[in-house]
Amino acid sequence: MGLRPNLLTRRTAGVASTSLALLLSTAAVGLVPAASAFSAAPAEVCVEPADAYSDARVKAGAHTKREPNELTAKETREREADLAAALRERAKFRAGAGASALATVTVPVIVHVIQEDSTRAGGNIPDSLINSQINVLNQAYSGATGGAATAFSFQLQRINRVTNPAWYPIVQGSSAERSMKSSLREGGKNTLNMYLGELSDGLLGWATFPKRRLDSMDGVVVLSESLPGGTATNYNQGDTGTHEVGHWLNLYHTFQGGCRDSGDGVSDTPAEAEPAYECPTGRDTCTATGLDPITNFMDYTYDSCMYQFTAGQADRMLTAWNAYRAA
Repeated sequence: MGLRPNLLTRRTAGVASTSLALLLSTAAVGLVPAASAFSAAPAEVCVEPADAYSDARVKAGAHTKREPNELTAKETREREADLAAALRERAKFRAGAGASALATVTVPVIVHVIQEDSTRAGGNIPDSLINSQINVLNQAYSGATGGAATAFSFQLQRINRVTNPAWYPIVQGSSAERSMKSSLREGGKNTLNMYLGELSDGLLGWATFPKRRLDSMDGVVVLSESLPGGTATNYNQGDTGTHEVGHWLNLYHTFQGGCRDSGDGVSDTPAEAEPAYECPTGRDTCTATGLDPITNFMDYTYDSCMYQFTAGQADRMLTAWNAYRAA
């Protein structure tokens, strides 16, 4: 499978006991597709969670009401044009009295645990799983698991536990999801709000893409039992969180756009026709150079098969941070 020899070390060191879960995105607040030269979109429009400005991760074999595995070509062009416009705006701001671009970033994290009741079955997961998830993010984004190092580290600010049966399970695109986020979201554009609970439609998680104007939907939703040590078999090593945070930082799926055009907008991720599930070996779905990137955090494989971002993805995330989320 091409996995690093010390992948098991990554899975155990600093992660309390176990398996990290990777929420594969499929349908929600931020499908981050690939593309490079696209035409403009108004970035300051507030988008509803059900539209294409979100992305999710789906379990192998799951069936959902909607399969937003990719943005359309038009949606991709709009997002890429908006990124270019946001970069121009920030450049003008910095040329005046504005802040300089950041090279390293510590992201404050607020975790909202959504519970039906006080039992584990009702969503009341222990703090140890949440602390392990933060460790997993820091390992993945530092390059400690074998991929490229990125500029990002994550610092848990607090855990907010909320018992509200009306918000449980968390249903993607629902009025209840909007009510939950509108009530709970904290901080500015630079603050990662993570919502944990049981999810609808076989989803492992979903995330919003960055926008120039912050709204209450901004953040990441993750199946609580996909955290390291959770009960989501094959998806309980924390990599759903890694995957969804990638979308929050403006990464598309590796299979965005399929074999066409610019794919995911990153030159060092080989083209991939469609999502990879489980742990395939030697998979090559496009005629372009390179096997499918099934070990990349932005594909849909099992957590045990994912361990890397590329240098191009690291650059894209930092560029988007400085365009959208930097103070």
